[in-house]
Amino acid sequence: MQSPEEIYEALCGILIDDFEIEADLLSMQANLYEDLDLDSIDAIDLVVKLKELTGKNIEPERFKQVRTIEDVVREVAKLLEL
Repeated sequence: MQSPEEIYEALCGILIDDFEIEADLLSMQANLYEDLDLDSIDAIDLVVKLKELTGKNIEPERFKQVRTIEDVVREVAKLLEL
């Protein structure tokens, strides 16, 4: 089981490597859309990357209310508990 810290580190790696986001913009409170400038296509790509990371099928509905990095970490942690 991955801890929230491990999920956060993995998520930051994805955002830096795949979305070319500056590391200094990343924090648990960073808003994916306002602070990191992701769009709806990026959000879908992120869900695909998280599916690869977790090996779990991610329902897009679960991620509709996700706004911050902390929200993503929380949802991934819930998924890993199933």
